Formats: sequence, C-alpha cells, structure tokens
Amino acid sequence: MDRPLTPADAPAFIRANTRALPVPHAPEIVLHVADEATALWERTEEELGAIGLPPPFWAFAWAGGQALARYLLDTPETVRGARVLDFASGSGLVAIAAAMAGAARVEAAEIDPFALAAIALNAQANGVAVAPRAGDLVGADEGWDVVLAGDVCYERDMAARVVEWLVRLEARGALVLIGDPGRSYLPKDRLHPLATYEVPVTRALEDAEIKRASVWALRAGAAREA
Repeated sequence: MDRPLTPADAPAFIRANTRALPVPHAPEIVLHVADEATALWERTEEELGAIGLPPPFWAFAWAGGQALARYLLDTPETVRGARVLDFASGSGLVAIAAAMAGAARVEAAEIDPFALAAIALNAQANGVAVAPRAGDLVGADEGWDVVLAGDVCYERDMAARVVEWLVRLEARGALVLIGDPGRSYLPKDRLHPLATYEVPVTRALEDAEIKRASVWALRAGAAREA
C-alpha cells in the first residue's frame, strides 16, 4: 500500500495478511491469524504505530484466551442465557466461544479499531452474533451477568486497574473469569483456579510451543481484601 493505513483499511488488511485457521486448543473455532508471527508483528506494529494504534494482538490466539474459550465450550452452562462482556477481546476468540456456548448477548470490547474489525470478521466466519464495542470500558457497569478477560495481566498498571474494576463487578454479583498463563501481574492471591490446560502457542511470541494456562475466578470477598 502506497499510503498510510487507516482504520477503514482494517478488513481488507486483515484478510490479506492472515488465514482463517482452527484455534489449536479450541478447534471448533476458526480465527483470522498470522502465519508468520514475527514478520507480521514487526510489519504491522510499524504500520499501525504510524497511525497511533497498538500492536496486532488481534492476529494471534493467546494462551489465556484459548484456555478461557476451551472452558466455555466445555461448560456452556457458565454463560448459557447470560449477558456477557469479553473485555480486551483481541481477535474475539473468547466472545465467539461464549456465543457458541449459548450466551443471550455477547459484547466484545476493544480500543483498537483493527481488533474491532477482526472481531467482526471472526464472528462472521464462525456464524455467531458478537457485538463489537469500541472504547475503554474499565469502570463501566452495564449489568453484565458474566465478564470475561483473557491475557490482561501482562503490564503492571493495566493489570491493577482492570482487576480492581473486575473486583467491583464481582462484588455486585457478576461472574468474572480470567484466562491467564501465569503472567507476571496476575493477582493469584485473589483468585481460585477452575481449570488448567496445556495450550499450543506461537513460539516466536511466547518463547514456548506449549504454555500452561488456567481459567481463574475471583474469590468471594476479593473486594474486601483490596
């Protein structure tokens, strides 16, 4: 492309630089993902950075999201009939799993317009209804029954801000589930594990071919421990 990318280019850019492939640990779902992880990451990070957008987290199935998607597909009663928010949705993997598991309504929140485009394309590829939500929803409470968050604990400040919000949602009655492979800022003392999986991942990005990832729920009373 001879001109800088804009958000309007997102659908065509995603189709041109990814392939729709089954998710390794949730093969019921297909995602538009990068074949050559490092090359696409470096190229896209540079191009998107030029217009002030984050790196292409939407182009990969991260370990925590794969674990959370697997858990929802295996325990559909977790979200069946529920109003669900998938926070920091990335590719939309977890949101798609929630929709496939029978959620009444699924919203997928992202601040990145390219991720929002990927969510829409991936939901269409899987034949499910997911509503992309643009913007930072931390601090909001729209009455969701279930709030899902995969791979959100990789930066200290972000993790602290997001977890405090999730704690407040849990305190008023929402079910909050976090998918995470034990990243540095996961507050394990405020969580209890529901399931653990050995998840295939992209070595170029995760420094491993398999990561152990768990699905965690906030412990009752976590707000009082803050």
